Amino acid sequence: YDLNPGETLGIVGESGCGKSVHAMSILRLIPNPPGKIVGGEILFQGKEMKEPVDLTRIPEQKIRRLRGNRIAMIFQEPVTSLNPVLTVGEQIAEVIRHHEGAGFEEAEKRATGLLERVGIANAAKRIHDYPHSFSGGMRQRAMIAMALAMKPDILIADEPTTALDVTVQAQILKLIRDMQNDYNMAVILITHNMGVVAEIANKVIVMYAGRPAETAEVKQIFSHPRHPYTWGLLNSIPKLNQRSEKLIPIEGQPPNLSHNDPGCLFAPRCLYAWADCRLMAPTLLETEKTQMASCWLHDPEKRRQAPASQVQEARKNGLL
Repeated sequence: YDLNPGETLGIVGESGCGKSVHAMSILRLIPNPPGKIVGGEILFQGKEMKEPVDLTRIPEQKIRRLRGNRIAMIFQEPVTSLNPVLTVGEQIAEVIRHHEGAGFEEAEKRATGLLERVGIANAAKRIHDYPHSFSGGMRQRAMIAMALAMKPDILIADEPTTALDVTVQAQILKLIRDMQNDYNMAVILITHNMGVVAEIANKVIVMYAGRPAETAEVKQIFSHPRHPYTWGLLNSIPKLNQRSEKLIPIEGQPPNLSHNDPGCLFAPRCLYAWADCRLMAPTLLETEKTQMASCWLHDPEKRRQAPASQVQEARKNGLL
C-alpha cells in the first residue's frame, strides 16, 4: 500500500490476523530470531529526505535514528509499554535527549509542554509521577506525547483506544486527529473497532491471516464490501437502526500459518468457496476504482466455474 502525508490508513481484522506484527515489522522490532524478513520492501521518504530508503535493508544504526524520530508508534498496552521504575517525564524527555541531544532541563521543559498539549492537567507536577499513578486514559495520553515528541512523519497507533471507555476513546481519537492536522502526519491506525475506522480513517486494509483481504476507501468498505471476510466482519457488528434476534458470526477459526496451504486461507470459513478456492490463493483483484479484493469471485473466468447458487447469493449480498 501507499501512505501519503496527512492520510489515515485503518488496518482492521480479528485478533491474530497479523496487524501488530505488520506494524512492528515497519520499525524492525520483531526479534530475530525467531522472526526474519524473507522478502519485500518498505520504502520510506521523510520530509527532509532526498531519496526513499528501504527500511528492511538499512543498517540497525540508521533504523534507530528513524525509530521514534521520523516514524513513531503508540503501542497497544501503555501499562506494559511504560517503564514502571522511571517517571513519565523521564521517559518522554529521553526521546528528546536521544534524538536531539537536548540537555536535561530543556528536555524536561519540552516534556511538560507535551503533557499539557495532550491534556494532562497540572503537567509540571505530573511529569514527576510514575506510570502506576496515571489512569488508563492518562497513560495513553502520555504514550501519545512520547510518540509525538519529535513531530514524526508517520504515527503508527496500535489499538490506541483498547480498554478505554467511550468518552476517553473519543478524546484520544480527537487528540490524534488534532496532532495529525498540526504536523501533517500520516497515521496508520490498527484496530478491530470498525466504528473507530469509520470515524478517523481515509483508506482501509482488511487483513486476514497476515495478508490483505480487501483494500478500499473507507466509504466503500461500509457501503459495499467486496470480500466475504469483510462482509462477515460488518455483519457481526450490532446496528443501531436494525432489530435482530442475534448477530451473524464468522464460523470457524483463523488458519495455522505454519501449514503451507495452497488455496485461499479464508476458504474453510467462507460461505461462497468452491473447489478452485482450495487449490490456488487469489491475488488482489480490482473490483472498482480504489477498491480491490482478494477473492476469485471477482475473476470472471474463475467465477464461471463456481456453483450458480453461490454466485447468485454473492450478488444478493452485494459482493458482486
